[in-house]
Amino acid sequence: MTFPGAVLDISNLSVGYGGAPVCGPITARADAGEILGVVGFNGAGKSTAARTIAGKQQMLDGEVRVHGLPVNEDAIPFRRQVAALFDEDAFFPSLSLREHLQLVARGHSVPDPDAAVDAELDFFALQERADAVPASVSSGQRRRLLLASALIRPSSLLILDEPEQRLDPAMRERVGERLQAYAADGGTVLLVTHDPALLLATAQRCLLIDDDVREIAPQRAAAEIAGR
Repeated sequence: MTFPGAVLDISNLSVGYGGAPVCGPITARADAGEILGVVGFNGAGKSTAARTIAGKQQMLDGEVRVHGLPVNEDAIPFRRQVAALFDEDAFFPSLSLREHLQLVARGHSVPDPDAAVDAELDFFALQERADAVPASVSSGQRRRLLLASALIRPSSLLILDEPEQRLDPAMRERVGERLQAYAADGGTVLLVTHDPALLLATAQRCLLIDDDVREIAPQRAAAEIAGR
């Protein structure tokens, strides 16, 4: 199924630190219902690019628009459209896993939030630890909580930075299926990954982040990842 309209437009985007770019300029587009993979060597600038597109870091140059809106993490219209997962996302130390998800669900006006929270806890195999605080669960369970927090809320663009980290193979496969379902419903995904299987299972197109950023086929991108 195809959906009309570009969700994400990136034009000559330069990202980096202290005015120094970490990779070549990025120009890309992702439409509704599309999963765009992002690959590259460690340190190539993938996470920096994803953070900049999500509005968590200032761009050096260029332009990024989501549904025509400029990137601004403080703007309510932008936040309503974009859900993101990054490795350094923080937790409230005194809230249980369930309470974290309830906070996100209610904050984003999810219909029947309690049922939605239970569904995410079931999907990510967190029910047995639902009443524990993040500090008392494993790093893999905290990662699953972050994924659940990104997926429970409404969004039209999902930005994921290596969501496969600390997940076992079975859960990686389930996450891939979840991303496919999100795209089938019209959502757009920007997926930074080092997992060839996840990439091949989900992405229709891929960006290779390097000194010269370019689009490559998912099969070639998966081969590049596997060869590292």
